[in-house]
Amino acid sequence: MKDHSELLLLAKRVQAISENGLHYSENDYDLDRYNDLEAIATKMISLITNLSHETIRVAIPEKNGYRTPKIDVRCVIFNDKHEILMVKERVDSFWSLPGGWCDVGFSPTEIAEKEAFEEAGISVKATRVLAIFDKKLHDHPEDLFYTYKIFIECTARSFDISTGMETLDVGFFKRDAIPELSTPRNTDFQIQKMFEFHHGKISWPLVD
Repeated sequence: MKDHSELLLLAKRVQAISENGLHYSENDYDLDRYNDLEAIATKMISLITNLSHETIRVAIPEKNGYRTPKIDVRCVIFNDKHEILMVKERVDSFWSLPGGWCDVGFSPTEIAEKEAFEEAGISVKATRVLAIFDKKLHDHPEDLFYTYKIFIECTARSFDISTGMETLDVGFFKRDAIPELSTPRNTDFQIQKMFEFHHGKISWPLVD
């Protein structure tokens, strides 16, 4: 499984290098080689993931300049009972901290506040960054995208909550009663670290 994950990571790196080369190269010879390299990387990713060539071709290339990681923001919200807010994801029926991809035109704190309201119906104020994690260094399932995850602490203006378009349920949970997690979005290790922040056991942001 480790070799499989490393192979997928290498294939994604090759794809990113080819895309960067296509963006910056002007020589026809180089452009032709980078197109070949991109086709090879796409085929490799398709074989590794069992996804169709067309799915990979549409999903991965950005075609908008130098390829960089995608950014995912997660909202860390506690109530006065020291319970953490989680939402049940419609996409897989498992639980995660509210959050999602960063949108162009919004700062990370604005994304946190927006996602908290859209997914959990709660009005919050983003206050500080708790962690920036590289997804490949944590126990997430394999993903087509190379992703950094930003965990942002938010203070609730009230504890009124409700589901949104992307969520089936929402609730606050004690540390020893965390529901089954949506592991593409967050892991038990990450959730436990958020509790350590909340209880003052960690003071500085975690990185990687």
